[in-house]
Amino acid sequence: MRFAHLSDLHLGKRVCEFSMLEDQKYILEQILALLDAHPVDGVLLAGDLYDKPVPPAEAVRLLDWFLTQLAARGLPVFAISGNHDSADRVAFGSALLETSRVYVSPVFSGAPQPICLADEHGPVDVYLLPFLKPASVRHVWPDEPIESYNDALACVLRHCPVDPARRSLLVAHQFVAGAAACESEEPSVGGLDCVDAALFDAFDYVALGHLHSPQKVGRDTLRYCGTPLKYSFSEAHQHKSITFVDLGEKGCVDISTAPLTPLHDLREVRGSYLELTDRRTYEGTATDDYLHITLTDEQDVPDALAKLRLIYPNLMRLDYDNRRTRENQQITAPERVENITPLQHLAAFYELQNNQPLTVEQAAFCQQLIEDIWKEGEDA
Repeated sequence: MRFAHLSDLHLGKRVCEFSMLEDQKYILEQILALLDAHPVDGVLLAGDLYDKPVPPAEAVRLLDWFLTQLAARGLPVFAISGNHDSADRVAFGSALLETSRVYVSPVFSGAPQPICLADEHGPVDVYLLPFLKPASVRHVWPDEPIESYNDALACVLRHCPVDPARRSLLVAHQFVAGAAACESEEPSVGGLDCVDAALFDAFDYVALGHLHSPQKVGRDTLRYCGTPLKYSFSEAHQHKSITFVDLGEKGCVDISTAPLTPLHDLREVRGSYLELTDRRTYEGTATDDYLHITLTDEQDVPDALAKLRLIYPNLMRLDYDNRRTRENQQITAPERVENITPLQHLAAFYELQNNQPLTVEQAAFCQQLIEDIWKEGEDA
């Protein structure tokens, strides 16, 4: 039995105030084409379907379209809510969706019950476990000693006995200890939301969501598939993909991936302003990609962001890497200020700010500007 493992769609997300909806529609269409080319028996959506608990209407329509497309292909869908989702909103209409074999995790009220599929090797039990917080689990089992996320998950799985003779698959959305996070994920203080990988040992495959980098945690069959799109520049060098999971007879699990190509890549570029505006630099490159540009000019370029966007319209972020930004000097008032000219004051301030002195041309310009200001004051 073959499944496609997806997670963290984050529909409706904005990156540096750029809407990603067009890119998300494009990548979902590409996923559908891959599912047509590589048929599966089910699709796993491991949480964070939306980017916000109250998603914009466009994001809701996009998810509705995607689920409708999957259902039209006769594919059962197994979806859970993540930490970015509202469990109530994701679960809305779940009884009606189930008639189309779109199974959505309910608002947490106890141990998940298996959804049973079958093939020539026998049954496969699919468990849907939405993102859990300790308070939600304490509400269901008030007498259990639950102090942490790990305690909460351990409690739920103790009440969810898995038949060791049957193949089982869990869809979950948690931060498993030992996994690598990146900057686009919600941070936790001191790793309080970590859970132990050993808690999942009873399952043949665990389809995880929450972390945006594709990776296994400990064993090959405990896996994050990652986001289908890059959502931060910490992911710029990642290669996004869709994960395929083949369950053979009990104990036989094969995992493969197929690459996903975005409408606009998300890249980091560095160089001087002259280099990046030279036609020979940008001709033949995807200038409409989402970019983080780092300028190496020692002097800040006036209105550089607006000027560069004439060539790179999707420039998201602009930084400098020069002496000014590499050194962190503190500005302090001089101990003695007698006999210090205005130009010397300005020159000292400029050097502290920029980690380099005024050039001769800059000093001459500033001196002339000071004299003009004084003259205007005298004439007033």
